[in-house]
Amino acid sequence: MSGGRAGAAVDEAAADEVRIDGVSVEAVSMLDARGFDAWVRPHWRSMALLATRLAGPSADDVLAEALLAAWHKRSQFDADRGAPRSWLLAIVADRAYKAHRSTLSRPRTTELSAIAGSDRDVRQDRSDMASKVDLNRAVAMLTDRQQLAITLFYAIGLPIAEVAAVMGCADGTVKSTLRDARAKLRSLLIVEETS
Repeated sequence: MSGGRAGAAVDEAAADEVRIDGVSVEAVSMLDARGFDAWVRPHWRSMALLATRLAGPSADDVLAEALLAAWHKRSQFDADRGAPRSWLLAIVADRAYKAHRSTLSRPRTTELSAIAGSDRDVRQDRSDMASKVDLNRAVAMLTDRQQLAITLFYAIGLPIAEVAAVMGCADGTVKSTLRDARAKLRSLLIVEETS
């Protein structure tokens, strides 16, 4: 009988020694980790697409930081204020901006077709490739906010309300940001066409 008690004492001592953010490992059950994984998994593709568009080659680092931040902030999620996808995408966008603020204004080489669905079998001729390059160059010339709105709405396919939740603004602001981005893209692509 004393063996069982001694084992419990060792377990308690071990739990007291191993702490994550001041919380003992014992307090964080495997169910929480599995639950978090199941909660994030349906949104992983959207998170990866957004990170790829915003951070390019650093997307893996941004995703890792975003997941860690989401894990630490998971108690702050409020379902009454928004959907999990919007909350997770806002964290990805925030981490991408924080990690790459100095490089966000530079053109990115990530293709929009890769964001929209790299798993599609697309056969394109040279003129399609030139158009894709022109579009990517034009999107890179948009403001960071316009790029985020374009990526969330067109590449990931979020409805306006979710784009607004991710961007932390009103639906009307998203609509005007998208309108301004489309106008700028139109003018950039027309100028490039005539050159």
